[in-house]
Amino acid sequence: MNDTAANRQAWTDYGRFHLDRGTNPPDPKQMAWGFWDGGPGDDVLGDLAGRRILDIGSGTGRYAVHLARTYGAVIDAVDGSPTQHQRALARYGHTEPGVHFVLADILDHLREQEDPYDVVYAMHSFGFIDPHQLLPALAPRVRPRGRLVFSVLHTNRDGLGPSTEVSPRPEGVRLADAAMLTTPMWVLTPALWEDLLVESGFLVENVDLLPSPMDDDPVVCQLITARRRQQTVPRARVASRPRSTNPPVAQAALGVCVIVTNAEGQVLLGLHRSGVWECPGGKIDPGESIEETAVRELHEETSLSARVEDVEVIGLLLDEAGGTNRATAVVVVTAYEGVPVAAEPELVSRWEWAATDALPGPLFVPSAQGLRAWRPELPVDHPPAHVYRLTAAK
Repeated sequence: MNDTAANRQAWTDYGRFHLDRGTNPPDPKQMAWGFWDGGPGDDVLGDLAGRRILDIGSGTGRYAVHLARTYGAVIDAVDGSPTQHQRALARYGHTEPGVHFVLADILDHLREQEDPYDVVYAMHSFGFIDPHQLLPALAPRVRPRGRLVFSVLHTNRDGLGPSTEVSPRPEGVRLADAAMLTTPMWVLTPALWEDLLVESGFLVENVDLLPSPMDDDPVVCQLITARRRQQTVPRARVASRPRSTNPPVAQAALGVCVIVTNAEGQVLLGLHRSGVWECPGGKIDPGESIEETAVRELHEETSLSARVEDVEVIGLLLDEAGGTNRATAVVVVTAYEGVPVAAEPELVSRWEWAATDALPGPLFVPSAQGLRAWRPELPVDHPPAHVYRLTAAK
């Protein structure tokens, strides 16, 4: 049985189970993008009044009905499970104003559409569909600048984080307290989702990580918001005025994230006075090379001595903070001398060697991004960044 058939069977069994039990979840007051109430609600979908909307994997249809009743939206609520479709019709009937309940495979439904959707959303269903098939089929059916919002699993109930390869893995879907269904699911890192979306013509606006509100529950969801790129690009025109000779206003900051490991493979992290853990590093001074900055910052912060020739630049990170572009060169120091000490105790109270499978937290954002650029499999959460890998770390 292929992944598509396996998922369809699992959700058919899921719907049949709840039909037999007469399960009837309450009508929502707002969208619940995690597996629990709270967190971002309807606002992430933007202006919905009168919009044409697609609900992928609509299940009982209660979120589609909520949006139609609250905002006057017109919604195609599509589900490929006949029993889930039956649950929706049993609850709301065939004539719920503004909602068209559709029993169809989502790829088949998209092929039949001529008019684009203004908004597309999916509550947890995106991860059950091969993104290599879904995203190319979906993009032409979203109007330019139209919004795509979906939630997917990030960390499961066993504490297993997202995969670094675009392939499905078995995940459990709970039926009751002790009963589970196993189904293939694409549980991917935010960076992989962004790559897939960009390849298909979307621009990612935001990725939120939504942890469970229960302290003993490791489950984390991703909430991804994207827009369809404009299909046409205005023709470039040449200005008649001369180029300015004045220096440009500073709009970017360039820094270095230094990754240092010991013989046991542990990574060096410092506890900043603000309460976050960070790698050595800092801004590049005028006239310095990336390697020179890494050597200088490492010595100033930790008293470790390294040579420029023992610094390997492995990648460049690009993100934004406070309206300023932030570029961070990620480097690995392959040899050094000394023992790390808190050379700037007013900034970093202590330096510690941390096992890569038990990193402390919270991590400073550029350090978290740098660690993931170095080792993509590390269990590190961070806001997305554009990653430009230069060489493989030794």
